[in-house]
Amino acid sequence: MGRLSWPSEAELDDVKKMVAKISGRGVDEVKVVVSPYRICPLGAHIDHQGGAVSAMTINKGILMGFVASENQQVVLRSGQFQGEVRFRIDEMQHPRPVNCKNGEDCTSNGTTIHEECQWGNYARGASYALQRAGNLLKQGIVGYICGSEGLDSSGLSSSAAVGIAYLLAFECANNLTVSPTENIELDWLIENEYLGLKNGILDQSAILLSRYGCLTYMNCKTKEHKLVKSPKLQANQSKEEHGEYKILLAFSGLKQALTSNPGYNRRVSECQEAAKALLSASGNSLLEPVLCNVEPEAYDAHKDKLETNLARRAEHYFSENTRVTKGLEAWSSGKIEEFGNLISASGLSSIQNYECGCEPLIQLYEVLLKTPGVFGARFSGAGFRGCCLAFVDVNHAAEAASFVKDEYQKLQPKLANQLNQETAVLICEAGDCAHVI
Repeated sequence: MGRLSWPSEAELDDVKKMVAKISGRGVDEVKVVVSPYRICPLGAHIDHQGGAVSAMTINKGILMGFVASENQQVVLRSGQFQGEVRFRIDEMQHPRPVNCKNGEDCTSNGTTIHEECQWGNYARGASYALQRAGNLLKQGIVGYICGSEGLDSSGLSSSAAVGIAYLLAFECANNLTVSPTENIELDWLIENEYLGLKNGILDQSAILLSRYGCLTYMNCKTKEHKLVKSPKLQANQSKEEHGEYKILLAFSGLKQALTSNPGYNRRVSECQEAAKALLSASGNSLLEPVLCNVEPEAYDAHKDKLETNLARRAEHYFSENTRVTKGLEAWSSGKIEEFGNLISASGLSSIQNYECGCEPLIQLYEVLLKTPGVFGARFSGAGFRGCCLAFVDVNHAAEAASFVKDEYQKLQPKLANQLNQETAVLICEAGDCAHVI
């Protein structure tokens, strides 16, 4: 199989030319990090509790062009945001949890942070994580970063893709050899320690470990991972259609950053409270209060002791773990319809048990469920942003995209009209892992 459809040669050339213009260096000196966005067909909301998850990347994402600077200076520009970010790579960075929108002053630990470019915090976070792990950084970069059009803040783990892009660029410029599993931990440091988001390692793992045509499985407790192939998809890999399915991404018009939405962190805390109560009831109160430390038998024996909200969070965790196991079996057997049914069930549990999403997003999910050719659908971006994903029959993808746009327009005309109609519903394919070209 030849090079995948993304990035195109034209996209690569544009990024290289931009870096050459900023740095005054030759186009042939520019390297490009390709850091794809990810989807999570099954395993929603359970990575932070050490659950089992599945994921794959798509052929959209972040491109980060860069050259090593001639000193310790880091100079960055963005295709999405205004301004220029500058800092020294040898300066020690300090955590700065961000709870505001891009461009606003933020308050962290009682200190107001005045920054011209808040988007640069992911680059500073990458420097922080590498230093925190004991890496010596001597070489800065001059770089330009951009994302696939219409997909920033979309719920496809664009933040993790950005963090990984900066990590790979700094590592390349400083001749550091860092394994994918080490980079998973480093990006976790960016988001959890540096930016103050309580999340797991699903996003980073998917972006760094996935391979084209495979479903990535990961046990977030043991960090064990494996790539699961589908027999039908293997047989069709050489065909232009890339197998029997396409990935549909449908946008609601809502945008909400996880770091400024208390609902996400609150759900994590509720899962921990449920775990603490279940472990205490089963005589294991000394274990860390995460749901992966609760045996399924202990959950069944003591779940009636949980408060209503905590019972729902625990029910989602244990039922979703089961769906991941069944989903791997369906995928490896080439049973795409069965796989799709499990995705839709995951979406329903996210609404009923995890209680995420809002009316427009739930309506979009329900539209996808009745769309011709769709195997299964659920929220993306944890349901705290505005995107849904679906697996759709390859022969009905265009028809399905048109149907979703028309039906959602009837339900939410104001939000639908805010969307770029060319990117309101995207037809995507599976992608590959993050790498440097």
